[in-house]
Amino acid sequence: MSDLAIPAVARFASDGPEHCIARRDDGVFADPEVLGTTLVAAVDSILRSGHYLAGLDYPVLIKALYGHGPELPRDADGRVRVRIADDILPFPPSRKALYRSVKIADGHAEYYFEPVFEPDPEGGERPTTLNADEFVADMWVKGIRFGADVGVIHEAIGTGAAGRHIVARRLAPVDGDAARVEEVTSELHRSDAPLQLANGKLDLMSFQNRYPQVHIGTRLLRKVPRTAGSPGFELTGIPVPAEIGKDLDLAAYAGEGTGIDMVAAGEFLIARRDGFLNVDPKSSRIAISDKIVSHDGVSARTTGNLHLSGDYEEFGEIQEQRILEGDSITVHADVYGHVLSRGGAIRLERNLVGGSARNMNGGVHVLGVASSATIQAARGDVVLNRAENCVISGARIRVDTAINCEIMGDDVEVTHAEGSAIAGRRVKIGSAAPWKQGEMLVYVLRPDCARIDGAMAQVRERLGQFDQLAARHRTSIETLAGQPHLSKYLKIAPRIRKGELVLTPEQVPQFQRMTETVAPALKELGRLSEEAKKLDAEKQSGLTVLGRLEAQRYERVGAARVAVDAMAGEVQVRALPYEPDLGCIWDQGPRDIRLRLRDASGTELLHAGRDGAWAWDSAPPTSQG
Repeated sequence: MSDLAIPAVARFASDGPEHCIARRDDGVFADPEVLGTTLVAAVDSILRSGHYLAGLDYPVLIKALYGHGPELPRDADGRVRVRIADDILPFPPSRKALYRSVKIADGHAEYYFEPVFEPDPEGGERPTTLNADEFVADMWVKGIRFGADVGVIHEAIGTGAAGRHIVARRLAPVDGDAARVEEVTSELHRSDAPLQLANGKLDLMSFQNRYPQVHIGTRLLRKVPRTAGSPGFELTGIPVPAEIGKDLDLAAYAGEGTGIDMVAAGEFLIARRDGFLNVDPKSSRIAISDKIVSHDGVSARTTGNLHLSGDYEEFGEIQEQRILEGDSITVHADVYGHVLSRGGAIRLERNLVGGSARNMNGGVHVLGVASSATIQAARGDVVLNRAENCVISGARIRVDTAINCEIMGDDVEVTHAEGSAIAGRRVKIGSAAPWKQGEMLVYVLRPDCARIDGAMAQVRERLGQFDQLAARHRTSIETLAGQPHLSKYLKIAPRIRKGELVLTPEQVPQFQRMTETVAPALKELGRLSEEAKKLDAEKQSGLTVLGRLEAQRYERVGAARVAVDAMAGEVQVRALPYEPDLGCIWDQGPRDIRLRLRDASGTELLHAGRDGAWAWDSAPPTSQG
């Protein structure tokens, strides 16, 4: 190996296994583009040829040979710089003889360090020391090409003390990590901490985030890819492959309303819709729906007050004073608290006791018993089986049995009522009776039409004036047309214009003088006729206005009617006036409804009876019982 005999300028050998190694004035360098197996062969050739690498940088050498260890250094220009040693020096046989064999067991190599001696010129022996770089070269030739612990070797040689040391270790492979998922949003978890209000205070009756809600496009989970791991190495330098991590399919976590999004940042599970987030504890699938299904009930312990934007289905009880607000709400257990819907429907499968059910833009249906409760649906239907001591209002109300209730709506139908006060524009009661000390009152809501009636009276009065003026005009026209000279002219002139009568030359001057004579009367007649036409037009306009007012009045009154099929005790039927322009009369608070229906002042008694049937239909009452 001629390049090793003398220092070389910065060059690489052109042939032989050492072509990728350059011995320069500033050290021994390896070609950064020819590393790995080729460099192993080059280093092996150098060490087996009776040389060793002086000033060896072992970590750099191992990185260049096997790719293990810290990154290779770079020069100022950013190019990889592979300086493996200071020099390449001869390793004579006399020095090689100083190094004993190593003991290999259990993946490591042990060496027994002890004082060493070399021959002196006089034929005797003199003490000497080992050299760490020679030690590494000797181990390489003996088959240990990886894992030398140069720190231990330097220390053992430096102390000069006898002792056994582990000088090389096998590197075990590091298996790759399995793919996993990580959360990328805090919305995946409930928070039962008290709700913090905008003013900084805490609402101890509400939780921070009992039912997580997400928006479309929200990233929920990210797949952390599996890793390949890092290989190990035997002492001989033979690599030991690592097990690649187990993969996973992120789609296995995708439930209804979610999907997979592949982007440059990675693979994500994202929300495909706005809604509530549900995690299946068995399959870990994440779904997003517009409805919450709960079995925990609504209480201070489980949920606190709930203010949701979406549908809700509850299988547990709603406890006293707890508030459940949402869109469509279904409860399968008893309700003791307050259920409020912004729309959709409220359906209570069991009893409503002491609480309330209010729907601002939909209906309320209670399948069980409503007791001492408030049920209101100003723009929807209310359907109840049995109501006791309740305040009920709604656009359309259907109740099977009402005991001591206050009911007000547009269209009200009660199969059996006792001791209740029931009001509506259209009221139908199957049977009615007082209850204990409570009166049985029935009201027909009769809109106040005083303003419309006043306007109609004014229009009719004006129409009467038109009739009088028209009669006077007709009399004046008849009197004027009855004058002899005008009457004669009106008979002749039309015939002359039509050509039915032809005047002789002697008659023409006579007709002209007649025309001049009646001219003032003709002008007055024309004026009277024009005014008569204007009066007719104004009368027709007045009749049109009167028709509109009558239609408006009928629309306001509507098909107001009340019917009680059977009375069993004292029952009063009254007309309750109200002003529609002031808003929906049944859209009031429960206290106002109760006070209005239990105080009969300002109402008109239509009927009072103890038995029989009675009906009224937008007309004076007619007794049928």
